[in-house]
Amino acid sequence: MKVLPHARWKPFALLVLVALIASSLFAVAQRPMRSAHANTTHHAATSTYNVLFDNAHAETAGNADWIISSSQPDPLKENPNPQAVTDWTGGISSWGVTLQKTGRYSLMTNTSAITYGNASNPLDLSKYNELVLPEPNTLFTTGEKTAILTFVRNGGGLFMVADHNGSDRNNDGSDSLHIFNDLMNNGGVGNDPFGITFDVANIAKDYPSVDTPNPDPILQGPFGTGTTSLINRGTTETINRADNPNVVGVVYITGASNTGTTGAFISRSTYGSGRVIATGDSSAIDDGTCQPNNNCFNGWGDPKAQNGILYPNGTEWLASGSTSTPTPTATVSTTVTATATTIPATATPVPPSPTVVATDTPIPSPTDTPTPAPTGTPSCTFWWFCF
Repeated sequence: MKVLPHARWKPFALLVLVALIASSLFAVAQRPMRSAHANTTHHAATSTYNVLFDNAHAETAGNADWIISSSQPDPLKENPNPQAVTDWTGGISSWGVTLQKTGRYSLMTNTSAITYGNASNPLDLSKYNELVLPEPNTLFTTGEKTAILTFVRNGGGLFMVADHNGSDRNNDGSDSLHIFNDLMNNGGVGNDPFGITFDVANIAKDYPSVDTPNPDPILQGPFGTGTTSLINRGTTETINRADNPNVVGVVYITGASNTGTTGAFISRSTYGSGRVIATGDSSAIDDGTCQPNNNCFNGWGDPKAQNGILYPNGTEWLASGSTSTPTPTATVSTTVTATATTIPATATPVPPSPTVVATDTPIPSPTDTPTPAPTGTPSCTFWWFCF
């Protein structure tokens, strides 16, 4: 091998050394830029929970005002960035504003028949993770009951807020607890699919705080830790583990057993792939900021309770039960008038009679999966980082 003379070798070695140093500096300069970009992407990939609040079943009848905003369906048209309860107008605006401020929620209000699988309905349940029913005062039609129960079975969340016996605000013969019991027993899937029955009761006053001894997502969740709710003329639920072994009593009234089947004020269950919460008084969600000419009381902010924690925690548990909006298999007509007839426990469940119309199945939007930030391991773009 020919050896370069010493005088010619030195300039060549110096040139190689300068090139190596320049390449190293360039690689180091690029690594923080890539890491910063990755961190930004990770932060932006947060899931959005789509929640639909119902206002199509006399939720504002009488002295009730159970809406998150007077702007319907979209509360953002009243205020696109609410920070205070009064930024949205309605008796449960605190609930909506609390969720909206997290940046994790997209909220809407339903004002027409509830559907599931109807592509022509922009508020169809197939577009949502959760349905909130804040003390409905009219019976659900047969088609609506089918839509709701199928939505839950396929992975949706259902939040049922009832009130005391006799709270028939529109004087049509049905109050919320009977409406919910009709939904659960006359929906074409047999009796008591959730293992929950609302009691025909009228409890004057209580601060339910007899909590389940087990950790629970309603008591401990992303909005904090709560122990106590409020009854100001409300009811309770009886849970039946024989009908649904997954039902759980979460918060019980004073004097009840925290592992019992009676006296539950907040209970939860699962049905199919979905989740359900039942609670016995709308006073707990009332924030005292009703629309004019309504007389409301601030149960949401009652200092003896933590409703501003329990109900948002429950909302998130319901909405996060499925990684995407539940996908229906068919569209159900909702033109059938509902009745409150009781199906005997021994009877064969009668399927609902609405016509099934074949339509294109709505495809839910994919949920972004967060991308983990780089661990800082040096890149092998340059060979000396690989050893």
